[in-house]
Amino acid sequence: MTLKPAVRVCRRVAEIGREDWDACAANPAYAGNPFLRYDFLDALEEANCAVERAGWGPQHLVVDDEDGRAAAVMPLYLKSHSQGEYIFDHAWADAYERAGGRYYPKLLSAAPFTPVTGPRLLVRPDVEAEEGWRYLVGGGLTLCERYGASGLHVNFPTEAEWRWLGEQGFGLREGQQYHWQNAGYSTFEDFLGALSSGRRKTIRRERRDALEGVEVQCLTGGDLSEEHWDAFFRFYMDTGSRKWGRPYLTRAFFSMLGERMADRVLLIMARRHGRWIAGALNLIGDDCLYGRHWGCVEDVPFLHFELCYYQAIEWAILHGLPRVEAGAQGQHKIARGYLPKAVYSAHYIADPALRGPVNAFLERERAGVEEEIEWLTEEYSPFRQGE
Repeated sequence: MTLKPAVRVCRRVAEIGREDWDACAANPAYAGNPFLRYDFLDALEEANCAVERAGWGPQHLVVDDEDGRAAAVMPLYLKSHSQGEYIFDHAWADAYERAGGRYYPKLLSAAPFTPVTGPRLLVRPDVEAEEGWRYLVGGGLTLCERYGASGLHVNFPTEAEWRWLGEQGFGLREGQQYHWQNAGYSTFEDFLGALSSGRRKTIRRERRDALEGVEVQCLTGGDLSEEHWDAFFRFYMDTGSRKWGRPYLTRAFFSMLGERMADRVLLIMARRHGRWIAGALNLIGDDCLYGRHWGCVEDVPFLHFELCYYQAIEWAILHGLPRVEAGAQGQHKIARGYLPKAVYSAHYIADPALRGPVNAFLERERAGVEEEIEWLTEEYSPFRQGE
């Protein structure tokens, strides 16, 4: 397959179109990651979440084949801030600007507002992957120079992409999340049987207390309605306003998600006396259930753990999914069966005066993260010895 050397820049994913984008994003090697599909990214743009005025200016890259079809694509945004990324570079920005530099704008390849590992260099299955990667990254670096951006950042790529980007001169960063792995469990009780007796008792007590007088519904596909989205948006706004001050997603986005990707949505909702009081939003991949947002309007002990962790595990077991990713941060997840897992980002800094210190910091940080993952797993794993 011959690729054209020119790389196109598109200011909306709609300019590329669902067929061409998903021909690259639906590569079977990506295991049905829902956050890279056209419908998800287009909804973020159409609902005014990932757009210029929100500080997320789409600059998606496209490499065409000789027939003019998209052979490789890269989700890319011109950022005027570092919000909604879950990879924190605020200290770099502060240091650079104190020294007289200008950190923004910067270029970011990511699924907006989504701390989920997945491909960032999307190549059609019939195209040689590294050839597509070279064109896309080359286009990104050219765009970085054209805009005078401080750098090109790639958040939550696959490990293979991450290592390859390191070979291209990107600084490599490592972080950690907490993921649950399905060891072939048939039921939730099977999973509990793999835990220490103390953890089994604690989880059973937490579930009993959380569910006292509370009804839980797991909704997907045609079961989703605007009533559910109205309730969930109230939860989302309450949590977002308290935690970070400016929730990123609009009410319209959730309706679009339900209209376009209902079969990829799992909304776990709780109600008491007929009133919705809490909910957790998950997206369904081919090999993973991805926990994304939680909120509530009534404080019920342990209900957060029930909806976000235990119900997700139970659903994944029932549907044969090998993994649950419960989002960013939170060492309390370890006690609930979610163990530390490395996640990645790669950073090209244009100015050598900043690039050197950042890369030196990343090298030290990586060593510390790897030691912490090993220590947390050994010291705090809830699983019985030998499991």
